[in-house]
Amino acid sequence: MSSALRGGDALDLLALIEGDGVPPEARLRIYRNHLTVTLTEALEATFPVVRRLVDQRFFAYAAHEYLAATLPSRPCLAEYGESFPDFLVSFPACRNLVYLADVARLEWAINLALHAEEARPLDRPASSLSDLVVRLHPSSQLVASQWPIERIWYANQPEGNPNTVIELDSGGTRLQVYRRGDRVVIRGIEQSTYAFLSALAHGAQVKEAIDAGKHFAATFDPTADLDFLFEEGLVVQPASATSPFGPAI
Repeated sequence: MSSALRGGDALDLLALIEGDGVPPEARLRIYRNHLTVTLTEALEATFPVVRRLVDQRFFAYAAHEYLAATLPSRPCLAEYGESFPDFLVSFPACRNLVYLADVARLEWAINLALHAEEARPLDRPASSLSDLVVRLHPSSQLVASQWPIERIWYANQPEGNPNTVIELDSGGTRLQVYRRGDRVVIRGIEQSTYAFLSALAHGAQVKEAIDAGKHFAATFDPTADLDFLFEEGLVVQPASATSPFGPAI
């Protein structure tokens, strides 16, 4: 069935389909077309800026090639498209759009932040955090690119200025993406903060995460970053712990 939906040999499958007034080939074609339309619309909903950058017809072509190789593994359409940015990297028709895959990665991070589970934020404890492992909010995502993808993304929002000129060689960016209430926030951060947050996200103790930040800036001070995390409710209760802090989940 999976092979047939991708356009492969369907002879064995057709032999199992009852016509009942409609030829088996027509039934399979209807199902295949419905699948193509549904998954293309799901990708358009998740990657609207990518779609705008390449126009609808090209996006439909890219989506068709992607779903021919990658069908959903889970029933939730919002979870479909995780590997789409990597697909764009290797898609020959996109080879000159060097920034496109990273824009897609930003949009996937936004999608993850938007649909992440809820978690109860923690108040900042009075004691030192250095020996603790903290759990970041499930919506917190990190994206890094050598291209100015944040500016590209903002310029291609409905309220964006269509006359915006973006120089690709103006420098890259590092971003933290997270959900505040019912909207997604995109925050530009320094390389040291990116390393600090990445270490926390991978289960490092706070003191180990600080060392990761200092690797990129010897004077790195995590105070402001920790204050921000607690103020924004991005340090949350571990899924299973008897104390406010415990092993990273």
